[in-house]
Amino acid sequence: MPRMELPIEWLPAEGRPEQLILLLHGWRSDGSAMAPLAQALRGAFPQAAVLAPDGPLVFVREGQGAGAEPPPDLGRMWYPIEGLTPENWPGRVADCLPPLIAWVRAQQQRLGVGPAATALGGFSQGAILSLAAALSEDGLAGRVLAFGGCLVSPPAAAPQHTTVHLFHGGGDEVIPADGSRQALQWLGELEGDATLDIAEGIGHEVHPALIDCALHRLTHHIPLRTWRAALGAVPGARAH
Repeated sequence: MPRMELPIEWLPAEGRPEQLILLLHGWRSDGSAMAPLAQALRGAFPQAAVLAPDGPLVFVREGQGAGAEPPPDLGRMWYPIEGLTPENWPGRVADCLPPLIAWVRAQQQRLGVGPAATALGGFSQGAILSLAAALSEDGLAGRVLAFGGCLVSPPAAAPQHTTVHLFHGGGDEVIPADGSRQALQWLGELEGDATLDIAEGIGHEVHPALIDCALHRLTHHIPLRTWRAALGAVPGARAH
């Protein structure tokens, strides 16, 4: 993966970061588009480092030579969607994961924040990659915040060290909300820790209502692994 620029890299005003929040933008966009979500998270977690990189690939208009430099307003992407099919989609996502996971690890090491205190989030393509990374590398992040995304194939296992929070607009016509509903079902069947919030009347966007849901989940949801650890100390107790 080529070096990713960081249009958003907000660090705590004082002291070292206690949390790390990494936000991945959607197709034909850039890291700066994640500013509203980044600002809300920064307000709720002032000791967090909040990063939103640009995707590594430049969007090229159909018919434009690949060697030509496109105008900056055409945006960036994580993987191309030309010729995308249900059959080749998982492969394109999988190709992005090794360099993305390495980048996440590098930011954790650089800023001194461990995986448990890391939240990996994204919108659309960014949400798809965040989910795929968490399933590929269990414990890469303590939380995943997936806005308007989906799983591109049924998972073989659910992460045991990551809580997945799914957020979707009920009127999304780009990636319908059924994508998040299916992800919740698959993860639940595998005893994963996942939540879902759907805002009716909202399309394919990181809407303020969904941002509010994310803040509520981050501040009120107790991870299933925490419950299991606590119940493990009580003989005969089980988490339901």
